[in-house]
Amino acid sequence: MKKILLSLFVITAFLSCKDDSKKENELTKENTLEVNDAANEGLTTLTGNFVYYADGAVLQTKSELYGVIINEKMHELDNQAQPFKDEPTDLVGVTIKVKISKKPADEEGWENRVEIIEILNVSKLPSEANEVIKLGTKQ
Repeated sequence: MKKILLSLFVITAFLSCKDDSKKENELTKENTLEVNDAANEGLTTLTGNFVYYADGAVLQTKSELYGVIINEKMHELDNQAQPFKDEPTDLVGVTIKVKISKKPADEEGWENRVEIIEILNVSKLPSEANEVIKLGTKQ
C-alpha cells in the first residue's frame, strides 16, 4: 500500500512540474507573438491598447509601454479609434505595424517609441478596461 501511495505521489509531482514548464513556454510564446518581425523590413507588428489625449499618444502592450510618434498615421489611427470611445481618455484595442526606436536622451517620454507604418485592426475594449475614477463636484 505504501508503494502505491508513494508511486502516486511521485507521478503527481512529476506531472505538476511538467505542467509548470508548459505554462512558462506558453508565456514566452505569448510574449514573442506580441512582437513579430515583418519580412525583414525592420517593421514589427504590435497588439495592444492605444490612447491619444492632450498631445500625447501611448501604446500599451502586455509587457511594454511605447510613446507613439505623432504624425499623419497616428492621426489616422486616432480618427479610426473615435467611434469606439465613450470618453476622450478611453483606450482602444489596436494591431499595427510599427518601427520601434529608442527616444533621444534629451527628450522626455517613454524609453521606447513607435512610428506607425500600417494600421491592421482597431476594436473597442470591454468597458471594464476603461474604468476611470473621476473627481469633481456635483452641483
